[in-house]
Amino acid sequence: MNFIIWLIVGGLIGWVASMIMRTDAQQGVILNVVVGIVGAFLGGFLLAPLLGTGTINSNDFSIAGLGVSLLGAVILLAIVNLFRRGSAR
Repeated sequence: MNFIIWLIVGGLIGWVASMIMRTDAQQGVILNVVVGIVGAFLGGFLLAPLLGTGTINSNDFSIAGLGVSLLGAVILLAIVNLFRRGSAR
């Protein structure tokens, strides 16, 4: 059951991050899930130790954990945009 919740929350985080970075029209549902989950890994690696919280990947579905996962997804999309277009927007 945790796996299904992980996919749903990852998809929502990827969708919100793509709306923030204005890449929503280029992405589908599967890519939103991938961005949310990989972004949570990135946020867990970079931001979670600084803020002292977990991410959705460590089963931390608190507001702080969701925020760190969202920031990681936004950072991931900024990096992808940087390499794709030459600017982070």
